[in-house]
Amino acid sequence: MSSQLDPAALDPTARAGYGEHPPRMGFFTDTSVCIGCKACEVACKTWNAVPEDGIELTGMSYDNTGGLGASTWRHVAFIEQIQRPGEGAADDAAVGGADGSRWLMSSNVCKHCTESACLDVCPTGALMRTEFGTVVVQSDICNGCGYCVSACPFGVIERREGDGRAWKCTLCYDRIGDGLEPACAKACPTQSIQFGPLDELRERAQLRVEELHLKGEPAAQLYLDDPADGISGGGAFFLLLDEPEVYGLPPDPVVTTRDLPRMWRHVATAAGGLLVGGLAASLGRKLWP
Repeated sequence: MSSQLDPAALDPTARAGYGEHPPRMGFFTDTSVCIGCKACEVACKTWNAVPEDGIELTGMSYDNTGGLGASTWRHVAFIEQIQRPGEGAADDAAVGGADGSRWLMSSNVCKHCTESACLDVCPTGALMRTEFGTVVVQSDICNGCGYCVSACPFGVIERREGDGRAWKCTLCYDRIGDGLEPACAKACPTQSIQFGPLDELRERAQLRVEELHLKGEPAAQLYLDDPADGISGGGAFFLLLDEPEVYGLPPDPVVTTRDLPRMWRHVATAAGGLLVGGLAASLGRKLWP
């Protein structure tokens, strides 16, 4: 975590126009204690009235929902790491066997990025930053344009079939506004999903990584906790036991709209050049009939 960065620049709530506001709230997901029970998926669907999905068998082990989408705001990934004869044993972690084979399980969710491309591209204001620093889609304003879908570097947002509007995790905005924790964190039986002030969660997560390193888990690492990364840190971040790619996560995500200011400057410069050229040509025709 870089101490060189301006804290004010990393406060998306203040930049969104909130003066005095509560601490930024978020998720810390510790995949090392996830047991793949899917209680978070069920709780999320139940509380938020998210339509059913994952009813059909996918052939992807126990992963019946497949990934995040308009009707899957929490997705539990199952990664099988099976040791073949003659291969070295994997580090003991998660749910492992005597031969070193193991399951890696992780409950994935919207990252509620500090630098949110979905907010940048939304033309209607349907996507908003809340006073808790989270990012919410206002379904009554969404026009279904889909710009946010392609802007998200994590493939989180999706338009719902038959509805056309974009949907994703709200971090249970209605619950946290009443002082309650999100449904998924409330339902998690192992505290794999932890909710609270983001600064406190980051401190807790760093201690957990150090603990795992001492226990012989050198690959344990934090993902999206660093304000110096390509999205200036996530409002939801993760402790992983392997590289991000193993979990289907981009290793170096960047906000997809980072070049927009430079692009608009080029557009303005080009437009100015065309305007000057047009005026010169017009003036030339008047002076030299």
